[in-house]
Amino acid sequence: MCRKCGKVKQENLPWLVDNTFYTKRFAFSVGRKCRSMTIKDVAKEVRLDWKTVKAMDKWYMEEQLRRAKKARPVVVGIDELSVRKGHTYRIVVSDLEKHRPIWFGGKDRSEESLDMFYQWLGKRQCARLRLAVMDMWKAFEKSTRKNAPGAAILYDKFHVIRHLGEALDKIRKQEYARLSG
Repeated sequence: MCRKCGKVKQENLPWLVDNTFYTKRFAFSVGRKCRSMTIKDVAKEVRLDWKTVKAMDKWYMEEQLRRAKKARPVVVGIDELSVRKGHTYRIVVSDLEKHRPIWFGGKDRSEESLDMFYQWLGKRQCARLRLAVMDMWKAFEKSTRKNAPGAAILYDKFHVIRHLGEALDKIRKQEYARLSG
């Protein structure tokens, strides 16, 4: 308590993250681990709760974005990230040539949320985009075609293989029914 004014004051310690239970150095270390491991595995390794590790990873990503220079991507990767249970998502956009995230935001995984990224990027930078890699989410495709018409769209391998597998199963069932019918 301050003797002059009688108020309780809190000292600002620049080496602590917003949450005073861990240092920035530790949060940075955990964030680096999350680049190559799952959040669950990192939580197990550092013996912390999953939610705490996820908060540190989020802080780490925001800090990386803050430190980075203005993005000038030519090839971007677009994906969604679940921020809590109940289908609450945010969009993460990465510069695939520089291997770094450049934008994290939106209110969900809608077309309007991805439009926010393209507005942030600006018309001039959108015109520079040559390739956008994404899953087969229609909202991402629509927003990209609208805001970066010169960019080619490449779907990620996982989703393409999954759809091919589903189509193959459908044909197998039809052929089985036809032959056994």
